[in-house]
This record gives sequence, C-alpha cells and structure tokens, in this order.
Amino acid sequence: MLHIEKIWLTDDAIWIRTADGREAAERFVDYPRLARATADERARYLADGAGIHWPELDEDLCYEGFFTPKTHSPLYDFFMAHPELDASAVARRMKMPQSLLAQYLSGARQLSEQGFEEIVRTVRSIGRELVEV
Repeated sequence: MLHIEKIWLTDDAIWIRTADGREAAERFVDYPRLARATADERARYLADGAGIHWPELDEDLCYEGFFTPKTHSPLYDFFMAHPELDASAVARRMKMPQSLLAQYLSGARQLSEQGFEEIVRTVRSIGRELVEV
C-alpha cells in the first residue's frame, strides 16, 4: 500500500507525493468529469488510504493508478470521443464499480474480451433507448 504524504492541485492536474518522495500526477483532461469541473469542485475531494474521491462529481482515483504507465485503449478513445456518454453512468448500469471501469479506461487494468463485449452491449442498449425517445 502506498503511503501518501501530500496531495495538491494545479490548474490541469492532481499530484501526489509518497512518503518515499515519489511524485506523480493525473491530468484532469483524462477524466471527463474532472475536466468539466470548476476549480472549486475539484478542490472538494476526500482522500483515504486507497485513493482520492470527489463524491460531488462521482469520480475516484486510486493511488496506484498514478504510477501505472498509461496506454490509451480503444475503450478510452471511445469514451473520450463521446463525452455525452458518462462512463460512471455506464459502470453503474452494469453494476460495476466506477473505479474499476476507470482502471480499464486508463489502461491500469486489462479488460477481458468478455468484459469489453459487455460494455459494448450496455452502450448499444443505451443507444437503442435513446433512439426510441
């Protein structure tokens, strides 16, 4: 488990420093809700032993993710290309923890083919519902 000594915000990222002096950041632009949030909303976070939470924004970042090399998966590219699709809402609909979907999107965890297909089915279901409106 990482021991976090300090957390701070800049205009474009949230930074952490571990007790052993390592520093890392997560850019707001990589998280649509954080990207759209005001500076005041971003400043209202809670931190615990596992990560940083914005209850108001329904966003969570785990500390380990700060140090995980980022790769952009097709799933990440899809959600970034379609900001009208709220990844947290998709995760809730799937009864998947939002933080888990965020790890898949960031590349911190690998998504199985079955998991990918379930996300695609969920997004298609949302699309069908919207077309019916």
